[in-house]
Amino acid sequence: MTEDLLEKAEEFQNRTLSHMSTSDRVAASREAKQLILSINEIYKETKDSNLMDVMKRLTEKKKKIEKRLKGTPLV
Repeated sequence: MTEDLLEKAEEFQNRTLSHMSTSDRVAASREAKQLILSINEIYKETKDSNLMDVMKRLTEKKKKIEKRLKGTPLV
């Protein structure tokens, strides 16, 4: 199960963000959240630092997607 999640996480990290529609960005954000929460459940039991590193990279990519979704604030 862990190997499958890590494979999905690796595939998600290697995906490009360019030329995504808004609905694609929403779907990618939700997928990242689901992956992070699933990996976190395993991390709670094993305390494997490799899993924490994967979660950090996923969170970083998720933040970039969400920043693009929210757009620039109007002053």
